[in-house]
Amino acid sequence: MKQAMTPEEIKAQKPYLDWSLSEREYNYIADTLLHRLPNYTETGLYSAMWSEHCSYKKSKPVLRLFPNKNARVLQGPGEGAGVVDIDDGQAVVFKAESHNHPSTVEPYQGAATGVGGILRDIFSMGARPIASLDSLHFGELSDPKMRMKVQNTVKGIGDYGNCMGIPTVAGETTFDPCYSGNLLVNAMSVGLMDQDQLQKGVANGVGNAVMYVGAKTGRDGIHGATFASADFSDEHATQRSAVQVGDPFMEKLLMEACLKLIQEHPDWLVGIQDMGAAGIVSSSAEMATEGGAGMELNLDLVPQREPNMSAYEIMLSESQERMLLCVVKGHEADVQKIFEDFDLAAVVIGRITDGHDYVLHHDGQVVCNIPVTTLTEDVLEEESEEREPARLAAARQAAAWLPEITDAGATLRQLLAQSTVADKSIFFEQYDSMVQTATVVGPGSDAGVLRVRGTKKGLAMTTDGNGRFVYLDPEIGGKLAVAEAAANIVASGAQPLAITDCLNYGDPTDPEIFWELHHSVLGMAAACRAFDTPVISGNVSLYNENNGQAIHPTPMIGMVGLIRDLAHVIPMAAQHAGDLVYLIGHTGNDFAGSELQKMLTGEISGALNDFDLAATAATQRQLLAAMEAGHVASAHDLAEGGLGVALAEALFKTDLGFKLGLKDMPAAQLFAESPARFIVTVPASHQMAFEAALGTAARQIGEVTASHWLQATLKDGQLNENVATLQTTWEEAIPCQLKSKA
Repeated sequence: MKQAMTPEEIKAQKPYLDWSLSEREYNYIADTLLHRLPNYTETGLYSAMWSEHCSYKKSKPVLRLFPNKNARVLQGPGEGAGVVDIDDGQAVVFKAESHNHPSTVEPYQGAATGVGGILRDIFSMGARPIASLDSLHFGELSDPKMRMKVQNTVKGIGDYGNCMGIPTVAGETTFDPCYSGNLLVNAMSVGLMDQDQLQKGVANGVGNAVMYVGAKTGRDGIHGATFASADFSDEHATQRSAVQVGDPFMEKLLMEACLKLIQEHPDWLVGIQDMGAAGIVSSSAEMATEGGAGMELNLDLVPQREPNMSAYEIMLSESQERMLLCVVKGHEADVQKIFEDFDLAAVVIGRITDGHDYVLHHDGQVVCNIPVTTLTEDVLEEESEEREPARLAAARQAAAWLPEITDAGATLRQLLAQSTVADKSIFFEQYDSMVQTATVVGPGSDAGVLRVRGTKKGLAMTTDGNGRFVYLDPEIGGKLAVAEAAANIVASGAQPLAITDCLNYGDPTDPEIFWELHHSVLGMAAACRAFDTPVISGNVSLYNENNGQAIHPTPMIGMVGLIRDLAHVIPMAAQHAGDLVYLIGHTGNDFAGSELQKMLTGEISGALNDFDLAATAATQRQLLAAMEAGHVASAHDLAEGGLGVALAEALFKTDLGFKLGLKDMPAAQLFAESPARFIVTVPASHQMAFEAALGTAARQIGEVTASHWLQATLKDGQLNENVATLQTTWEEAIPCQLKSKA
């Protein structure tokens, strides 16, 4: 077979530079690892496997800062997904992945295949996916093109998840100009399994079969990993060849076949892995490396849906709905029978060999013969220059921005109409949140909650992240992201267990952006230790820029919590007239990066105030204990829009109101976004027990009323708003923006 370029031509013309492989890396591979020039196929494999998306060569030193173990962690980073013990021999499995560049280019397929890919990571571990979540960050809805991208992204997520029969139960959606040229589409999946069915991506045992199962390979998604490892610009605006095309019906069959094999015939299976980023090469090389084995593949045997595909194309295609299995020799036909019953291809494409060589045959020729670890373990880590952004020092010296609020009610109504705060029902109503009939709390609450069938237990889950805070102070912003996710979990009555993350940043070769990455991870790691929520999985998505303009640094935190008894699930909305209302946490002049600041000034600025992680974690533990003791009727954490927005949200879709005394609170502080706060309602009969449990952290501010009014006496005025009017404003804001002809 004729290679596209000879090794000598590759050395001279340097096509690898367009594939995100540097000249230094190419020379190291040729001179030190191979002691010869790599051919065209080999160069392509190195380019994909050494990309940031696959190798984390720039971010590994930072990722080592995360804690990733505690008494409950059964599997941390390094496999398809993380696994956490939830007692009774059961485990929860979860992970999040980004699909940012594909979704920016082709929102529908980018979002859909993001969902499909993360689901495969879950069932490759032996777990059945039970829920999906998302974290979506768009430009402003005033842009007609952005409105189209938003609607297609949401449709892609909904269509794929609905066809799979997996409920989407929680998520977040924000809007900011910084995401106009580079969307963030982060997908999270949660699965449930018995611990004894845990699988890993490993291949070993000389003579064992390497089996390809699922859809055929095409030319879609070639070099998707390197596409995700380079700056985005207008010239990529039509780069659809790097975007995969999904088929959820095929994925449903693939999932059921894989789970049948894992659950009924685990002795036939050595290992299993999704063909994700970098396709066949990543799954096969990583499995062989993990097993300390060599591997020989015949690419002529790979099922292909397009004619005349080269070895380079076959290996680097990211066609969807495909898995790689290592099967015990002698059981190949047994495995094929399982997949044939689901009308799926299952083909032996190679064998495990002695040693560590990775050998590929195509058209009767050897097109690759390299040590497998050179693809996976010999990647050159890259030291990165870092420098504190000048804006941070300037913000520390500048006077803090303090708003003047003369009409608290008008300000609240205006905030409720902001797209980041407003009701997102028009989006999540396109997702089936009740399929599988295990959903206890669906989208629109602080966290989604699902029951664990056959037990009293439940699982709470959330996604959270605020790029504005991280932009203003990466370390404090990183702490806030984890604390907010933990607050969402605790507000539902659950104990936070662990996190997955998507680290979405700009070009790491910019010293200021790498500084943002490093210092936000420092903050997140400190918070993970405080809350005892280790990082068990996740991904890094760098180069999120368009024409040199980076997004705000936006780490997304996906967190799962355990509810020991579903009788203690806490609703977000107020429950009964006569209940007492408590504010937990301290309110200060925290306006930097707030929704109020953006609304009134059109930008964000200023320095963030730090907060005490240990005290925050202790308060959350006290609140959870009070919930489990039955002292709490409802709880809602405070986030965008502060106390004012949280109070309104806690009354929406009820016939209740609040009458509050806030005589020491200026109207402006009603919309401050001070961290670590909750609104909690407590039955009057539990007042003494609740106050004893929370101590000085909780302050009674009023009571729930039978009138549908939000009333508060403030230091400098009154708030007196009809809740039905507020709810209409909140509900109609986004539908009106989507229908705008501007």
